[in-house]
Amino acid sequence: MNTFTDSALAAFDLIISLDPGLWAVVWRSVAVSATACLLGYGVGVLLGAWLAVARFAGRGAVLIGLNTLLALPSVVVGLVVYLLLSRTGPLGFLGWMFSFKAMVLAQFVLVLPVVTALTRQVVEDVERQHGEQWASLGAGPRLRGVLLAWDERYALLTIGVAAFGRAISEVGAVMIVGGNIDGFTRVMTTAIALETSKGDLPLALGLGLVLLGVVLLLNLLVLAVRRWAEFRQGQVVNTPKGWVT
Repeated sequence: MNTFTDSALAAFDLIISLDPGLWAVVWRSVAVSATACLLGYGVGVLLGAWLAVARFAGRGAVLIGLNTLLALPSVVVGLVVYLLLSRTGPLGFLGWMFSFKAMVLAQFVLVLPVVTALTRQVVEDVERQHGEQWASLGAGPRLRGVLLAWDERYALLTIGVAAFGRAISEVGAVMIVGGNIDGFTRVMTTAIALETSKGDLPLALGLGLVLLGVVLLLNLLVLAVRRWAEFRQGQVVNTPKGWVT
């Protein structure tokens, strides 16, 4: 057998045997990314929906800046958050450096532009089709943004998955502000980088497989929700008048 085959077999054995070291890193990674995404998603959807319907001076420049942030390297985010949270930084009094909170903040900064920009695009496309109808009924920009976002809630679920994938797969930001401390701030991506450099390929490969599995599972859940919604909508459309569903 070759190195890849040996490493793959050993990686599967670590996963199936519920290796404590591997799964501790997995749960920490999911906790950090899920927390950051929930915060970023809540703020980003509201901000993106508002940007889709609002009209103000300098809006074009704001959108250009927002779209530019989509390609923001994670190491740059990590550097900025590090400078903010360092002992001499403006947020140094919080004492968050090399902690769970620091990693959540870094990933929040990463996912916020993604959620905001994609939500803005989705809602703005629907605004072009149905915005005038809502406006004629007296709905202001904020209400229209909320209503249009709700109408496209399943598309926004997909945006949430994209944001989670962006967060849980990045390595630069959490490495810088978390310090990759074993048992405290080590997550899947930083552990993969470290274990690969140490030559512990089975653990690195096992973490990589679990990482792919987490993202795959989330995509399958979103797909199931969309299929269920389409099924329910079809039931309502095909229900004879007078029937209650």
